[in-house]
Amino acid sequence: MENLVEIRNVTKRLNGFALNEISFDIKQGFITGFIGPNGAGKTTTIRSIMNLLKPDHGEITLFGETHERATKQIKQRIGFVYDENYFYDDLTIERNKRIIASFYENWDDDRFYHYAKMFQLPVMKQVKKLSKGMKMKCSLAMALAHDPQLIIMDEPTSGLDPIFRRELLDLLLEILQDERKSIFFSTHNTTDLERVADFITFIHEGSIVFSEEKDRVFERYVLVKGTKQQLPEVKTLQLVGLKESEVGFEALLANRREVPESLGQTLKFEKPMLEDIMYYTARGN
Repeated sequence: MENLVEIRNVTKRLNGFALNEISFDIKQGFITGFIGPNGAGKTTTIRSIMNLLKPDHGEITLFGETHERATKQIKQRIGFVYDENYFYDDLTIERNKRIIASFYENWDDDRFYHYAKMFQLPVMKQVKKLSKGMKMKCSLAMALAHDPQLIIMDEPTSGLDPIFRRELLDLLLEILQDERKSIFFSTHNTTDLERVADFITFIHEGSIVFSEEKDRVFERYVLVKGTKQQLPEVKTLQLVGLKESEVGFEALLANRREVPESLGQTLKFEKPMLEDIMYYTARGN
């Protein structure tokens, strides 16, 4: 599988926070979900990929190039959907579109109006009069109008109603019918990623916990429940996090295969959600 983006040993210190030599890939033809608690380093990582922040150490390559050598060419091939509004508030969507279109060699007005119609965007309305959800739809239409090869999305479903969220996920899967394209999708709505992501990258306190195929994550991690009498033996395993009660415990294990057969017959096992993995990793023991 070809990597559209390769991040190698990137360190960035910023206002008391640091990315700690992070490394992972964004593979061509797939959706990579990017998860982590608030303050974990997601935005710093995305801004570094986009060359809005310069890493202190390490290297980021996109399409085989670095921003130092070819930033203009790189950004022509990226569609970026922000989690905040960066349009001119006093201008209409149409006026904003004309300004943004001038920066892209492959801008396609027909493509933009196709998405504007799909998203029911009032193109003659001032941006400041749009709801948060409409602003996000506007960002999507702008990002997709120049047919980017890499789509980077920071909280794209924030503020969207459940119906459009599902429609957006369907749209992302449709976009990936073109196997040259990739989507990097940062979100707190982990159920969205459980539906559509192929790979998951999890960052916590500035370090990468894992970056691998989603199915392998769910094969490896497991939630276990049991009695207090079973807890001492469970604590000898790869325990990610633990929650105790008066009658028993619930814990997340990093490797289901290491559970002894004798213990496995009496414990209750459940498949974790991505939210469970985030919660127990942040909570610890």
